[in-house]
Amino acid sequence: MFGPESTGKTTLAKQLASHFNSDWVPEYARAYLQNKWDKMKEICSKEDLPIIAAGQMALENQKASNNDTILFCDTDLLVTKIYSEVYFNGYCDPDLHHFAVNNHYDLYLLLDIDIPWVADDLRDKPDERDQMLMQFKKALQSLNRPHILIQGQGEGRFQSAIHAIQSQFTHV
Repeated sequence: MFGPESTGKTTLAKQLASHFNSDWVPEYARAYLQNKWDKMKEICSKEDLPIIAAGQMALENQKASNNDTILFCDTDLLVTKIYSEVYFNGYCDPDLHHFAVNNHYDLYLLLDIDIPWVADDLRDKPDERDQMLMQFKKALQSLNRPHILIQGQGEGRFQSAIHAIQSQFTHV
């Protein structure tokens, strides 16, 4: 799953994993940063980025080693890279940048901003959704990553994602 905050990545990852009788990888940053917020009322810092990247890759590798079917990732390092550049004035940790541009996935489902934004402790860009979506789209295009824009709400969004996956992979 790929895209701005509050576009349904977690919901869709869970639904697709269930539908395809597979597994999904949660977003490490969400749990890590929520814990930081709950304990210290602090937001993400530059120093958190390598920890988040390592945690995300550890989760993905662990889930991939126990899975011989399609694996759905709630996020990836490219998402982390984009948010780093947005929040830290263009800065991205060099290791994060390296791994973000060199990790490859079979398909990115770019989730549109056509569903309502929902506030929580970590989300803070309700008025920048258009700009963020363009950042995500630009990143996929510049790295020539296979992607499909997923639109719609509820069951329609879910069915669009299923169709996108089935159109790309004949074995699912």
